[in-house]
Amino acid sequence: MIRDMDLVRAILIALEDAPFDGGPLTLTLPNCAPDEYSYHVMLLHQAGLIHAFDFSSDSYADWRPAYLTWDGHEFLQAAKDDTRWNRAKSYLTEKGSPMIFEVLKTLLLGYVNQKVFAQK
Repeated sequence: MIRDMDLVRAILIALEDAPFDGGPLTLTLPNCAPDEYSYHVMLLHQAGLIHAFDFSSDSYADWRPAYLTWDGHEFLQAAKDDTRWNRAKSYLTEKGSPMIFEVLKTLLLGYVNQKVFAQK
């Protein structure tokens, strides 16, 4: 399965908007197959951006998110703005670069820094 950074962002946004109780959540994202959703929740957990629970069995994957980690909040703060998100994705596409997480994160943080320090 291919990693979809737009889906990653959508899961993070939905999780930030969800109530916190520490347990697993079932988020509904339009046009997202259950296996694709589960796979991306697993990836986000592995990357340390969220805490998730694994209810998978031998016959199907079932990962469910619980909450954003500190790093998840930090990334989402940089990625949540649509203009900044689209600018970073467009820049990577123009440069012929793959959508590598650390590069995307660095670009997003660079755009945040530009805005903050331009206002001094």
